[in-house]
Amino acid sequence: MRELTPDGAAGRDVDGGGLGIRVRRLDAELPLPRRVHADDAGADLFAVDDLTLAPGACGLVGTGVAMEIPTGWVGLVHPRSGLAARHGITVLNAPGTIDAGYRGEIKVNLVNLGAEEVVLRRGDRIAQILFMSVPPVRFVEADVLSDTLRGDTGHGDSGGFGSGTG
Repeated sequence: MRELTPDGAAGRDVDGGGLGIRVRRLDAELPLPRRVHADDAGADLFAVDDLTLAPGACGLVGTGVAMEIPTGWVGLVHPRSGLAARHGITVLNAPGTIDAGYRGEIKVNLVNLGAEEVVLRRGDRIAQILFMSVPPVRFVEADVLSDTLRGDTGHGDSGGFGSGTG
């Protein structure tokens, strides 16, 4: 990944190529977001504080970083599959949306959907952030939309759970 300079030009290579995301470290003791493997889509985010989540409880957890996401891109905060599978911890508003214009600390809204209390410690990996290109769009009002095979059917129209039809 190439780090961007304040004027948006590419700076030093810090991760082998790709989109440069400027990161402001708000907690010097925590690592910057990082991918464990070079081909991982998401970069891990770390908890600033300890947090205990009872079953059904939610909590907002700081990550100790703020980012300068380039215009035309969005950061999407996703759950970590291991926390979800082992403990029922997920991101309540998954995926959380970090807009390009936001410069504050990235915080993660976690919820415990499991049956047992879960203790998260400072420095634990609590979520992952992915970056996606967001094309500019404009909305054009229309009286009629083009026909498709699906038409206006939705919410289970392709078959229910276990039906084998979708």
